Amino acid sequence: MKDIVITVILSIIMVLNFADVITDIQLGVPTWHIIEESLIVLAAGLTVAYLVIEMRHRSRQLEQLTLTLSRADRDMANITEEMRSARKQYSEVIQQQFRAWQLTTSEQEVAMLLLKGLSFKEIAAVRNTREKTVRQQASTIYAKSGVDGRHAFAAWFLEDLLASA
Repeated sequence: MKDIVITVILSIIMVLNFADVITDIQLGVPTWHIIEESLIVLAAGLTVAYLVIEMRHRSRQLEQLTLTLSRADRDMANITEEMRSARKQYSEVIQQQFRAWQLTTSEQEVAMLLLKGLSFKEIAAVRNTREKTVRQQASTIYAKSGVDGRHAFAAWFLEDLLASA
């Protein structure tokens, strides 16, 4: 949302500056001043174009991620009843462990997405938050769980699963 606001404001500035350049040309203002203001219009226009391209790119990435997650959900719906039961039990064990570590609801959501293999950027997009926020939450999760990072965090759950087998 803030990108759209910035883009709109920058577009307004660009249009107003362009109108000023046209007026300056009609008034016979010195060439150096017209060039200076034209460069401002050009810089604003290029920045607006860049922001629009970036917003479209992020929108496509988010659509792709949403599609991938939907496919994964559909695939999970096709597993056998035995696997569903095992998955549910394992999910409950994971949630119990999250509660034992006293993870907040937000931290639990981030932790689950980390276990699913999403990157910080992807988690931020899915949760509609900043990547920095996700990184901070991940650091808190690792500290509360007593592990050194993402791989150790995932391995903690995988080792328990393999140990029981």
